Amino acid sequence: MTGHDAVSWADAQVSAARDDPAARLALHDRTYFGPTGVAPRHLPYRRAARSFMHWQIRRGLLEPDGAVRPGSPWFRAVNEGLLRDGCETIALLSGRAGQPSSPAVEYWLDFADRPTAVAWYRAHNASVVGGYLRHRELAVSESSTEQFFMNVILVRVLFAHALVAAPRLALGRLRLLAPVLGDPRLGMTGIFMQLSRILPDKYPLSEDVAHYLKSELGVRAAARFRRHPSPVGPAVRVVCGRAGRPRSARCAPERLPRLRVFR
Repeated sequence: MTGHDAVSWADAQVSAARDDPAARLALHDRTYFGPTGVAPRHLPYRRAARSFMHWQIRRGLLEPDGAVRPGSPWFRAVNEGLLRDGCETIALLSGRAGQPSSPAVEYWLDFADRPTAVAWYRAHNASVVGGYLRHRELAVSESSTEQFFMNVILVRVLFAHALVAAPRLALGRLRLLAPVLGDPRLGMTGIFMQLSRILPDKYPLSEDVAHYLKSELGVRAAARFRRHPSPVGPAVRVVCGRAGRPRSARCAPERLPRLRVFR
């Protein structure tokens, strides 16, 4: 494998940005401009993922190991996977040698060919869920509170996918609203993909899960959140399969707080 093939080129781009959160964000943005730098139909889809990356940067999750406050090895690794898939896609579209190295890259190529909300979620979530499954050993080194909210993030992004891929299953009688609520080009999707209203802008979290839930939801609502079955489980299972990750479907039981991706 040479430095001119798609995979090696993608690895080099990610390596150059690895220790600079701002460079990571810039690299992410470049993947939506396509190989020619002009992709007006694709560019709006970066909005949801970009919003999530801004949240990660504010929390310090993407800071390098040598920083005064090092970031999260797990968040950094999952983010790198998403960036690498995007860079490999651009490289292949630019004519660099090679075949897609993963199903996720194949889905990104499909999105490049036909940019739709369903195609974007399939590609994005294949990259993200792949990162969850690949980096479980890093996840278990995080605190139980961090792991809980990492799981919540996964369920939220998969549920947002279900809003456009399976609207009846996601919202039932309100299904006509689902595609608008889940459209990654619109600001509403940011509600599903970040937790800035609940978590402080710092890493690591210093309190237990109950503390953050109570501060946001109140004591009674937090207790219900922990006890009652989540309605998103079936929708999550469906989109796991549509994202090409059926193994992750078993990781979305009906009780959201008991979600186990890493064990």
